[in-house]
Amino acid sequence: MASPGPCTPSEPGKKIIAVVGAGAAGALVAIQLCETAARRRIPFELLLIDPAPEAGRGTAYSTLDPRHRLNVPAGNMSCYPDDPAHFVRWLCHHGEPGVRSTDFAERYRYGAYLADTLGRAIMAAQGVVTVRRLRTRATGCNWTTSPGGETSARLELADGRTVVAHRVVLATGPTGASAEWAPPGLRGNDRFIADPWAPGALEAALRPGRKEDVLLVGTGLTSVDIALLLDRPGRAVHAVSRGGRLPQAHAVNPLPAAACETPLHGLSLTGLRAAVRRHIGGVMRTHGDWRPAVDGLRPVTTEIWAAMSAMERTEFVKRDGSLWNTHRHRMPPATAEAVGRMRRTRRMRTYQGQLTSASVRPDGSLTVSLTTGDGPRTLSVGWVVDCTGPGLRLSDTADPLWRSLLDQGAAVLGPLNMGVSTDHGRLRGADGRATRALWTLGAPRRGELWETTAIPEIRVQAAAVAEDALGPWTAPAPAFTTAGGRARRPTRRPADASGFPLSTHAAAAAAYRLGTDRLLKVRAGAPQAFRRAAALDPGFALAHAALALVGHECGADVDVSRALADARRAVRERADDYERSFVDVVSRRVLHTPADGDAALLRHLEDYPGDVLALAVAVPTIAFSGLSDLDGTAALRVLERTAPAHGGRWFHTSLLAFMRQEEGRYDEAGALATQALADEPASGHAMHALAHVHYERGDHEAGRERLERWLAHQGRGGTHRAHFSWHAALHELALGDKAAVRRRWAEQLSPGKVHGVRALVDSGSLLWRARLAGAWQGPFPIGDILDTAPSDVLERPANAFVALHAAIAFTAAGDLPGLRRLRVHALRADEVQRSVIAPLCVAFEDILEEHWTEAAQGLERLLPRLPSVGGSAAQREIVEETLLYALVSADRYDAARDRLEERLDRRSSPQDRRRLAALSL
Repeated sequence: MASPGPCTPSEPGKKIIAVVGAGAAGALVAIQLCETAARRRIPFELLLIDPAPEAGRGTAYSTLDPRHRLNVPAGNMSCYPDDPAHFVRWLCHHGEPGVRSTDFAERYRYGAYLADTLGRAIMAAQGVVTVRRLRTRATGCNWTTSPGGETSARLELADGRTVVAHRVVLATGPTGASAEWAPPGLRGNDRFIADPWAPGALEAALRPGRKEDVLLVGTGLTSVDIALLLDRPGRAVHAVSRGGRLPQAHAVNPLPAAACETPLHGLSLTGLRAAVRRHIGGVMRTHGDWRPAVDGLRPVTTEIWAAMSAMERTEFVKRDGSLWNTHRHRMPPATAEAVGRMRRTRRMRTYQGQLTSASVRPDGSLTVSLTTGDGPRTLSVGWVVDCTGPGLRLSDTADPLWRSLLDQGAAVLGPLNMGVSTDHGRLRGADGRATRALWTLGAPRRGELWETTAIPEIRVQAAAVAEDALGPWTAPAPAFTTAGGRARRPTRRPADASGFPLSTHAAAAAAYRLGTDRLLKVRAGAPQAFRRAAALDPGFALAHAALALVGHECGADVDVSRALADARRAVRERADDYERSFVDVVSRRVLHTPADGDAALLRHLEDYPGDVLALAVAVPTIAFSGLSDLDGTAALRVLERTAPAHGGRWFHTSLLAFMRQEEGRYDEAGALATQALADEPASGHAMHALAHVHYERGDHEAGRERLERWLAHQGRGGTHRAHFSWHAALHELALGDKAAVRRRWAEQLSPGKVHGVRALVDSGSLLWRARLAGAWQGPFPIGDILDTAPSDVLERPANAFVALHAAIAFTAAGDLPGLRRLRVHALRADEVQRSVIAPLCVAFEDILEEHWTEAAQGLERLLPRLPSVGGSAAQREIVEETLLYALVSADRYDAARDRLEERLDRRSSPQDRRRLAALSL
């Protein structure tokens, strides 16, 4: 971000939005403003006003102490309401690959995440949003109206400058503690630390050798943080508050939230207390833990608070607020354990009461008097630290900006004088109306919402503020320049590869068409082209959707959740029915069950039969797993139904060739594949179909030779060369050419040559086939494959096809625990994984434990259901190969002979003939 410059807009007439405060709330608003403006192509200038050296951290996330952890699990700390795992993925890509959504990250790491996400949003919005960072404070805000009727704010800054903005967002965070509770003998004493987070505030107490006891006033989360900092042998940390309660701890293994079954809206406070107690008691009886009950109240807390009268709110804050906060805002388990150790060893002691007096001892330390439930108590301490946390009432604030707004009537206090009154975040003036372009979020809305200081609430408010602030502004209409230098508006929208109009400009559409062409021809570069299209137009929904698709189904290096969230945001703002339908298809394939994904895809192809990209997704080929029907005929029916829309063009013909060979119509499939290759020699799908035809007909020599020629010429630059090499290796296995199999492995399929999911699907499966066929002697490098494959692909495969190959890899490696973990995942996944992959893992476990009869029986039961996994018959054949191995090991020779004879009736295989001859001896 640029350093402060002149306090005038860089371009005359450009709209300006000022965000006052660049902590967590300010960063979240700025992220949403930049990304929304980039999607909509709304140019404006963003001013970030905050004296902090780095945006995003604020006070909460500036601490460097690794013991200071988030009080909310990482899975709930994403910047984006519609992409909850974003922070977890960021941690995984920034040095913590094993992090889970239930883990509690270091607070400093979260500050780095906010700063990094903001920086990326700013970079992505370059050319649309200009950002200026003013490292100072805003001290005043005055509104003026131009002769044209446009209102703007004039912000006064602490360094003497002023800036003008058309929109202002106050992301100032909570108000500071007022320390009004401090007795006269304490105020002004240098042993009283009014703000423990101020730079150097605790320096004296933390010096080596200083062991004087310390009194913390307050027992909430701030007190816990400070106690951890001050803890050392020989020192007692005392903490006092009216409630005397420390925050409760989060569960080590948390349970899902349990919603309250009793309607709570409209109850009196007395009735509400009774209903909540019943709810907690019921959850305790069911789950043995009160936490799910409290978490289940979170979605309705704001509604309940809004329904209370002013008197009920006052009573709740006075009588129930402390109890609610200690159970609602909890400590991480590791923090709770550390605090527990301090208390057990008497290095931390808590009291219910209050500090009544303080006096200075001759050595400069303090004698403090407490009134507690156990009677008066006197302590000798080196320091008293204000840990009461943020102030509740904005009326007590010393912040000059808020004071100026309140004094001039641009803001009015909220309920109970907590925060300010707003209309969904837009500040109300003294007249009760929200007419100024002035918003706030987070802590200043506490009087209206009660629960409004945690990231899950603030991120939703940030998105709403950005939407509201940018809503009235529209993007300039796109234009292009003619050869004569005259600007003209485009008269028609650019089209995709299928001829459907796209809601984007020509450059982004060209990049999208290139990505589609690469994908259809099975050539490298599709993800890069789709990424380029999205960068050229962040509001181009299909570019983001295509990225999510190739990441989810093709194993491309894509943040699938992020790409899908971007697609869904963009499609809400700028899309036609065709684009909305395609994004819905991708969303359902990623987020829902295979049945939901299939239904959406079939609806889309019914409405848009000429969509080649959707057609590619529907057919189980080299690129996609296809429709997940049990008998594999749905894709064929789709091809037959969409044929008129494609008019015999090469891509449709290529897919039809593949499906015909799956039917066993090899002559027709071979003819179709040859025809498609004549029309488009680079068609990877046609060559793939032909490779299957050669294999299934037993033309192993011809098949290998044809593959080698195509890979050396038209297939150069293909994205699935490893899979074609796998096909060639199958021919060599069938021919019994062990040396060729080993050579091809080393040159084309070994780790380093193959990456990602293809290492499982091609390299790992070939190794297992080679071992089953007796074609692999010596060291077995399956461990290298497991090291190459991404851990989430192995442990949490997104679909049944990948899960099948993960199970094969674990079996080949003899990894029984890995198989069992995969089975647990499958039982929690979609229907195909539950019904096919989970029992397959059981059968493979029987293989590893040499329970041959049980393994064979389990595999025999699964064979009819394997087509629902997706992929080709040749790929699924590996399960039958494993079954043959189990049958022979179980001495069921007749059953093994029957299967081999059936296969030889279907195709020629020297390898199968040799195996059959051996069984007949």
